[in-house]
Order: sequence, then structure tokens, then C-alpha cells
Amino acid sequence: MARKQKRQRQAQAAPPPRGNSDRDKAIDALMALLAEHSFEEIGLAEVAGRAGLKLSQLRAEFGSTLAIFAGHIKDIDRAVLAGGDADMAEEPARERLFDVLMRRLEALAPYKEAVRSLLRSARRNPGLAFALNAMAVRSQRWMLEAAGIGASGPRGALRAQGAALMFARVLSVWVDDDEPGLDRSMAALDRGLASAARWAGFLDDLCAIPKCILRGPRRRRRYSDEEEPEAA
Repeated sequence: MARKQKRQRQAQAAPPPRGNSDRDKAIDALMALLAEHSFEEIGLAEVAGRAGLKLSQLRAEFGSTLAIFAGHIKDIDRAVLAGGDADMAEEPARERLFDVLMRRLEALAPYKEAVRSLLRSARRNPGLAFALNAMAVRSQRWMLEAAGIGASGPRGALRAQGAALMFARVLSVWVDDDEPGLDRSMAALDRGLASAARWAGFLDDLCAIPKCILRGPRRRRRYSDEEEPEAA
């Protein structure tokens, strides 16, 4: 199935409704505010006011604006994970991950202005950038698993970090991509995945180095043990 045909078909699906709980209202309020203001300008009182909640109600759900945004990210993760396509199971890993991350862009579509605002703030605020990176790495572990790519252990952690950095670059293209088929975003994602594939090969080689180092000293020790009786 051609990528563009698949993307156009999936783009017609609306994101799942968030709901009417205090948690949902708070997240919707923050995302609406982010589309209008920078992250630094938004306080908990503004979120509560936009959500129609008392501060006590907001505090019962979240401890900070970052925690509210983390709730949004979790909802996006769930939407992507729930939208898997069984037809992709036989595709190569790169194609499966391409499909998963394009589904993520589609789930993020209603929040494009909020994402644009957040990216601008992250460029000015290293602390925010680090916090967002931690959230992104956690999400990318799920995206990798959804694509059938292992994300456990040290190697999985490196994969997730690489995927998070790659997807951040894709987002910087996506926020200005107004084409219906998201051609520019798809091209950026394709380039990112190609680079990731080269990095994965390098990572495999790198992980093999300690084994060679360990084998070397053992051979030298065996040789020394054999030589010692002759020297005696």
C-alpha cells in the first residue's frame, strides 16, 4: 500500500474525544492556552479559569503545568497505540515505525498551534527542553514497541532517545507543513528514519566492542598461564 494513500485514508479519522472529567478539562484548557500564549506565560490559575475549575479541583488532578502537558502526551500515546493497522505487521521495521509516527502526527493535528508555541518556548528555555525531552523519550519507547522494535534495556534507551530527537526535528517541519498530504513532514520523517537506520547499525557495532575487549584479556591470561610452568 502506498504511503500517501495510507496517510490520506487515515487522516480522515477524527481524534478520540477527551471527555468531561476535571482532568480532561484541565488538559484541554492548557492546550488551548498554549495555542495563544507561550508556556512561560501560563500559570495554574489561568488553566483553572479556562477549564472552569477551582484551583482545588485542579490541584486534585495535577501538580504543575508540566504535569498537565504530560497528561496530554499520555492521551496522544494512547490514541496512537489504539490505532494500529494489522496490515503493517508484515512490513519492514522502518515502514512500521514510519506508520506509527505518522499516526502520531495525525493525532497531534488539532494541537498544531500549541505544539508550535511549545517548540518556540523550548528553544529559549533549556530546563523546559530537558523536561520535554524526558516526556518524548518515554513516549518513543511506546512508539518503538508499537512498531515491533525493542525498547528495553540500555540499547532500547538509546533507541528511544534517538527517536525522540529525530521526531523533534520532524515536528519542526510539521508545524509549517500545510499540505493536505503532509508531503514535507513525510519526507522529513523518511530522512530521519534513514539516519536512524545508520545509527542502529553503528550501535550494533559499538555494542560488540566490549565483547572483543573481554575476549582479548582472557586469551592473554590463558597464554601466560601456559608459559609460567616453562619459565619455572
